[in-house]
Amino acid sequence: MATRPEFAEYVCDQVRGAGEIRAKKMFGEYMVYVDDKPILLVCDDTVFVKMRPELSEIMENAERGCPYDGAKEHYILDIDDADLSREVIGILEPLTLRPKPRKPKRRNPSAR
Repeated sequence: MATRPEFAEYVCDQVRGAGEIRAKKMFGEYMVYVDDKPILLVCDDTVFVKMRPELSEIMENAERGCPYDGAKEHYILDIDDADLSREVIGILEPLTLRPKPRKPKRRNPSAR
């Protein structure tokens, strides 16, 4: 089951004020970026965050799960708790690097 666009929009609404928020659809699921940094992974209408030592205290009672087959275990964020969600983002945002820009694909001049 893929994430519903309305749920991805709700996630973005819940964390408004934590920075510049945008969601990008990827393979039927969403990545939520804060200030162009990938912070929240939304899969099957569930919000996941990486298990970082800096989150261990505030997320100690959080459920855990894997966002997709083969993924490492993540914390499941209670997105209905907007204050907790913004606090988690406040911790993760400075620790998260911006993705490197992709190099444009070179066209093969012989492939016409």
